[in-house]
Amino acid sequence: MPRLPRVNLPNGIYHVTARGNRRQPLFLEDRDRELFLAILATLGLRRAWRFHGYCLMPNHYHLVIETPNADLSAGMQYLNGVYADSFNYFHGTDGHLFQGRFHAVLVESDPHLAELSRYLALNPVRAGLAVTARDWRWGSYPAVAAGGGSPPFVDVQGILGLFGRNPERARRAFVRFVESDGVPLEAAS
Repeated sequence: MPRLPRVNLPNGIYHVTARGNRRQPLFLEDRDRELFLAILATLGLRRAWRFHGYCLMPNHYHLVIETPNADLSAGMQYLNGVYADSFNYFHGTDGHLFQGRFHAVLVESDPHLAELSRYLALNPVRAGLAVTARDWRWGSYPAVAAGGGSPPFVDVQGILGLFGRNPERARRAFVRFVESDGVPLEAAS
């Protein structure tokens, strides 16, 4: 049976994930993560994508991407292809790095986007890789929570805008929301 075509919408926001083949690690060292983020930044510039968040885990990654054009599949082919080629070159390996196609879910509302941002922030904590969300340096949360140091391709204001107009109050509300794991957006604000 043929695969169904992906939903590719202009100005769509997607939660995108990809996993290592046979759940193998995608990132063996910090240099791998830095390379992946550099490819991501280049991709964002080429396609004018907005990144609302990311989290790099050892054997998979999460991205929250807004695509002005209906070009998610083409961009993801570039990201995963260039990264896999580079990974294989630097580590002297060959073959598939990723397990099948990337997975993408359309983000359909602001509360969904807020919950997704919390999920990404807490993923390393729930996996036992960090004590707090701020401790995981391979995600966008520490920069959003601290108010600086974010990779330039991350749209920090897009997430903070969900929590208010005043940047500092919005940042504090976002941090409370993430740290109050399980409390709905309306109650955490």
